[in-house]
Amino acid sequence: MKKEDRQFFQHLEHPVFKQHRRTFGEKAADMLAKLVGSWAFIIFLALFLSVWIISNGYFLVMYEEGKPFDPYPFILLNLFVGCLSAIYTPIILMSQNRESKKDRIKAEYDYRINKKAEKEIREIKEMLIRKRK
Repeated sequence: MKKEDRQFFQHLEHPVFKQHRRTFGEKAADMLAKLVGSWAFIIFLALFLSVWIISNGYFLVMYEEGKPFDPYPFILLNLFVGCLSAIYTPIILMSQNRESKKDRIKAEYDYRINKKAEKEIREIKEMLIRKRK
């Protein structure tokens, strides 16, 4: 195999192109990013937040002298949603970083293929010009 060909296939040695076993953290990050980025999760979260607000509003109206579980500014609900976003954000970013790393390597691979194809086309063109003469 020529040196150029070895360089051309060198990308296949990169871990991104190998079928390697992903760690538990990588699997969890990908699954969580897939779940949180779905319409099912958005609808579930909207329903959960609506039920929370309606139930607290109901307790506030029905029991005027009693205190609802989480009074009007819904501080506990805000804490819950803030914690969710604080946990989900870094995990989703880890998954996106891994995907962008794969994309960069694949783009570099495509660039090398295009450069090699350009070189081969140039060689063929030179051969045709030489044959004409």
